[in-house]
Amino acid sequence: MIIVNGENASGGNGLTRKNADELLSLGIDVITMGNHVWDKRETEKFIHEYDTIVRPANYPEPCPGLGYTYAEAKGHKVCVINMSGLVYMKSLDCPFFRFDEILEEIDEDVQIIIVDFHAEATAEKIAIGYYLDGRVSLVFGTHTHVQTSDNRILENGTGYITDIGMTGPLNGVLGVDKDIIIRSMKTKRPNKYELANGMLQLNGIITEIDEASGKCTCIQNFIKYYPEITEPTE
Repeated sequence: MIIVNGENASGGNGLTRKNADELLSLGIDVITMGNHVWDKRETEKFIHEYDTIVRPANYPEPCPGLGYTYAEAKGHKVCVINMSGLVYMKSLDCPFFRFDEILEEIDEDVQIIIVDFHAEATAEKIAIGYYLDGRVSLVFGTHTHVQTSDNRILENGTGYITDIGMTGPLNGVLGVDKDIIIRSMKTKRPNKYELANGMLQLNGIITEIDEASGKCTCIQNFIKYYPEITEPTE
C-alpha cells in the first residue's frame, strides 16, 4: 500500500479537493496531513467526505475529518494514524494520551498500525517512537522536510524514522525559492513565498511488515532525483 503526506500538495500549503483526487487516482491508499491541513479553506468543507484522508487526531473535538482510518493491503486490514507534535507547533491535545485512546479504540482484528507523526522537534519524534514501540508497526516522522538517516527497527519490532523528507523542488529551502528565503532571513521582513524551480526530488521509505505479528521486518529510505517537469505527464 502507498501512504503519502499531502499537507503541502496544493501550491506548497494545504490540500484542495482537486489535488486530493489527483493523488488518490495514482493508486495512493491514504493521504496524511499536518499543521497545514486547514490552509485551504475548502478542506474543512470536503475532508469529512474522504475516508482516505486523515488529519492530526489530536485536534480538539468537534473537528471535521478523521484522525485515523482503515485501508486494505493484500487482504489485510491496516490502520493509519496521523498525529501532530506539540513542541514549536500549535497547542493541540497531548499526542501521548491521544495515542493511548486510539490504540484502545482500534478494531481488534487489526495487526498492522502505521503512524505519521507530524512534528518539529526530533526529540519529540524519537520519544514517540519509543513510546509506541511494540504497539504499532511503523512510526515515520514528517514536517521538517529533510530526510534523516536513522531508519531502523526498534527493540520491540516497530519500524522508525525521524523524518521521511519531502517531495518537491531540490534547489530550494524546504521547497521555497532560496533567494526569497535568504532575503527574508537577511531583512527580517516577510516575503511572499514561491516554489523553487529546477530539479525535483522524491523522498520516502519502503517497509515490509509481517502480517501475522504486525512487526516491521525491513525499513529502507530512498531519495530519487528528476529533471524539472515543464509539461503534464501521464
